[in-house]
Amino acid sequence: MNEKLKQTIKEEIIKLPKEKQDAINAFDWGKVSEEIGKKYLLNENEINDLQVETGLVLLGLADADEYALNIENEVGTSKDEAEKIAKEVNQKIFDPIAETIQKSIEEKLKNKGLNWKQTLDFILSGGDYSVFMKKENDSDNIFKIHKRVNTLDNSSK
Repeated sequence: MNEKLKQTIKEEIIKLPKEKQDAINAFDWGKVSEEIGKKYLLNENEINDLQVETGLVLLGLADADEYALNIENEVGTSKDEAEKIAKEVNQKIFDPIAETIQKSIEEKLKNKGLNWKQTLDFILSGGDYSVFMKKENDSDNIFKIHKRVNTLDNSSK
């Protein structure tokens, strides 16, 4: 990977959430993608193109679902070879980085006493804090109201 590309990627990584920055920076994905390129007998320019496409996915600037197609078009490989390269990159780069990010987020949530369901409920509620309140089911509420009414009726007799 040339120096200009390295610098550009570093500048873009800084714009990412901290968990993603840490996971990407802790993993030498450039070297791994170079090794994968060499395995598939790519020349230096093709390896550089592979690294660009890999970096774009890591930065969220390219759709991961189109990664194999982008390799085919930008690197200049056959469809079959592009799919093999994409599969290997997924296994050796994308999956380990995703696992690191997931573990980091889970650890932060665990330390804050929150769980993923609370976070999901809050997001889906559009910011309604009542999702964190204990919910009683309606039959219990009706029973409590009925009991109060009976108590009031008996006291007034």
